[in-house]
Amino acid sequence: MKREINLNEKVKIIPLGGLEQIGMNITAIEYEDNIIVVDCGLSFPDDDMLGIDLVIPDVTYLKENIDKVKGFVITHGHEDHIGALPYVLKEINVPVYATKLTIGIIEGKLKEHNLLNSVKRKIVKYGQSINLGCFRIEFIRTNHSIVDAAALAIFTPAGIIVHTGDFKIDYTPVFGDAIDLTRFGELGKKGVLALMCDSTNVLRPGFTMSERTIGKTFDHIFAENIERRIIIATFASNVDRVQQIINSAYKYGRKVIVEGRSMVNVITIASELGYIKIPENTLIDIDEMKNYTDKQIVLVTTGSQGESMAALSRMAASIHKKVTIKPGDAVILSSTPIPGNEKAVSRVINELSMKGANVIYEETHVSGHACQEEIKLIYSLVKPAFAIPVHGEYRHLKAHAELAESMGIDKEHIVIMSSGDVLSIGYEGAEVVEKVPSGGVLVDGLGVGDVGNIVLRDRQNLAENGIIIVVMTLEKYSNQLLSGPDIVTRGFVYVRESENLIVDAKHVVYDALEDCLNKRVSDWGRIKMVVKDSLSEYLWKKMKRSPMILPIIMEVD
Repeated sequence: MKREINLNEKVKIIPLGGLEQIGMNITAIEYEDNIIVVDCGLSFPDDDMLGIDLVIPDVTYLKENIDKVKGFVITHGHEDHIGALPYVLKEINVPVYATKLTIGIIEGKLKEHNLLNSVKRKIVKYGQSINLGCFRIEFIRTNHSIVDAAALAIFTPAGIIVHTGDFKIDYTPVFGDAIDLTRFGELGKKGVLALMCDSTNVLRPGFTMSERTIGKTFDHIFAENIERRIIIATFASNVDRVQQIINSAYKYGRKVIVEGRSMVNVITIASELGYIKIPENTLIDIDEMKNYTDKQIVLVTTGSQGESMAALSRMAASIHKKVTIKPGDAVILSSTPIPGNEKAVSRVINELSMKGANVIYEETHVSGHACQEEIKLIYSLVKPAFAIPVHGEYRHLKAHAELAESMGIDKEHIVIMSSGDVLSIGYEGAEVVEKVPSGGVLVDGLGVGDVGNIVLRDRQNLAENGIIIVVMTLEKYSNQLLSGPDIVTRGFVYVRESENLIVDAKHVVYDALEDCLNKRVSDWGRIKMVVKDSLSEYLWKKMKRSPMILPIIMEVD
């Protein structure tokens, strides 16, 4: 087989996120003085990340090699692939390349962060290639739960790397054409060094159903709930799903209200770019809802994952300013819970049901990811020398490795990577040669990275055990106690019901302080330490609790 490459060459593949989890996808591909970055996503915080809004990837490696970075190439417009761009571009300002809708959604984010004028963007069409340093990147049409998704064929001096992005094989998509399987086959004939393939649904046998099948389900639901108000929650980015809801609403003479900031943003962009067709006079503003009866309305909203501040969760908790759930409302959750979100989704379903809503949450969703047979089809077309499973937790990656082996890939040529691994790969072989910084940077409000493990640990401690503040006033030179000790507690005990405990605690602090002064200890740090240790020991003996203790010493002349 003829290959226009040097078989001895090696290229580096460096995932900086997106492995061991579903979210925060970002991979650097490096050859000598050239680096391109595939995707730049965020993930949402775990339950123990108290107060954290978002988690973005650690791009220390890219900052250290900023002169080599040629650009970001983006596969599609989901948060776990583009969400971190506004934060990362502030430090690594290089051009961004993506398809039309993806660039439209990215521009909306850049606008929010005042980066629209400083960041270069380029729209790439399917079949078109861009040259970045020594790399040539071709965008290939795929199908996914957002329009304009692409796979990437990355031509490197060491061989072709095919990155599928998130994909499924949909022969009857709602918008646009089916996945370009022909191109995958052509690349396979040329010879592909490595396939980096989506693992999300690798545990599911068979094929993923076409998005179009959901249209019939919606028609059926609309027909069954002809007298009821219909509320449908789905992913903001699933433009095809919203299109089918609009089609059914139009067919049944209903007006559509779009609610939820992210939903409104994406639908506005998709509509402006021609990716969604809304019949005239179908869309109305939420303030016009009062002018129509329940059977004339369908509400499309965010919150299908039980996110606490999303529109549906606020409706369920009766804190939405404009929508109140009424008995008889038909509420449809048109998505499946992302792993880890099951509890939150169950809570929302329970709250809605208690308000008398009829909640429908089964058979109203098809996945945007390929199941086993579709992944096998890609392997049989691409015929890669190496398989590198991506986009999944470890269990997904391991199952994907077994599937690749069943497709005839040599076990030695299947590489399960961890975030931060540097894989040096060429036709001669592949090995992890070093480890670079990776992991999550926490975003809290406007602060990026200023909340680390120590702050999180303090937050967890405060949440679990509460805090006790001990205030003492000492005379400047003699260190005599002038007032106090006063004790203030939050989240530890209810003071009015624990007066004896507080009095005893004051005695413990007083005795510790007297002991220090009798021993002529004048160092405040030492005094604080003794007070803290004495009080901590007393509370543990008395209550088996360890609150955070903050001694404060004030000095008076």
